[in-house]
Amino acid sequence: MANQNLLNFRIAHHKALLWFVASIITLGSAVYQRVTGPTYPVRGKINIGTNTISFKLLRSEIVSKKAAIILDVPDTTISGYVQFRRYKSYDDWTIVPFQRLNHKLVAYLPHQPPAGKLLYFVWLENGNRKVSLTGKKPVILRYKGAVPAAILIPHVLLMFLAMLFSNRTALEALDTRGNPHKYILWTIGLFFIGGLILGSLVQKYAFGQFWTGIPLGYDLTDNKTLLVTLGWIWAWIKNRDRKNGRGWIFLAAVLTLLVYLIPHSLLGSELDYTKLHPSPSDGGCYRMP
Repeated sequence: MANQNLLNFRIAHHKALLWFVASIITLGSAVYQRVTGPTYPVRGKINIGTNTISFKLLRSEIVSKKAAIILDVPDTTISGYVQFRRYKSYDDWTIVPFQRLNHKLVAYLPHQPPAGKLLYFVWLENGNRKVSLTGKKPVILRYKGAVPAAILIPHVLLMFLAMLFSNRTALEALDTRGNPHKYILWTIGLFFIGGLILGSLVQKYAFGQFWTGIPLGYDLTDNKTLLVTLGWIWAWIKNRDRKNGRGWIFLAAVLTLLVYLIPHSLLGSELDYTKLHPSPSDGGCYRMP
C-alpha cells in the first residue's frame, strides 16, 4: 500500500510539473505577443529642457470615442500639438493643439470608422526647442467597434486555454509513458470554439466582418487561427492509433507556439481611405501650412 501511495504521489507530482511548465510557456508567449503587438501603447521617456516626460501613446481605440492623447507635463512653459492624417489616404497633415488641464496636456483625435487608422506625431515645444516624442516614426492608431464582454472574455480565456493545452499535449507526447491523445481533442475544441467561432464574432463586432482570412482576405489573425486548428486536426488524424504519431503532435505544438509569437493583430483589418472620402473633418482642427 505504501509503495502504491508513493507511486501515485510521483505520478501526480509529475503531472503537476508538466502543467506548471506548460503554464510558464503559455504565459511567456501571451505576454510577448501582447507587448509586441501593433495595438500595444507606445511607451517611452523624453527630455525637454530640464524635464523628463514619460508618455504612453494609444494605438487602438473604440469607434465611439475620440482618442485621447494625455501627457503629464507640470511645467507650464511646455506646450505642443498632435499632428495627424488618415493612414492610406491623400490627406494633408492636420494639427490639434494641446489644451492644458492643470498639470496635464490633453488633445483628442477624431472618430474613425471600424478598421480606420490614423498616423500621428506628438510634438512638444519649450521656447525655441521643438521635439517629436517618437522621432521621425509616426504612431499608427486603429479604431475598432466595441466587442461585448460576454464574447470578448470567453474568447480570450478559451484562446489562452487552447495554448495551454497545446503546450501540455506536446509535453505529454515527449514523455514515452504519457497519453497525449486525450489532450488533442481538447486542444482542437478550444481553438475551434475560442478562435474560429468566438474569434469570428469578435471580428464582426470590431471590424464588421466575420472572416477576413483566406480565401476572403489576408487578415493574419484569422489565418493564424485557421492554420493552427488545421495543424492540430492533422495531428489528431495521425494519432488515431495512439502509437505512431507523437512527432506530429510535437510539430503541431511548435507551429502553435511560433504562430503565437507573431504579434497579435499584425496585418489586421484596415480601411483604404484612398477608395473612400478624400479628407477628414473634425471641429477644432486646422491645416498645416
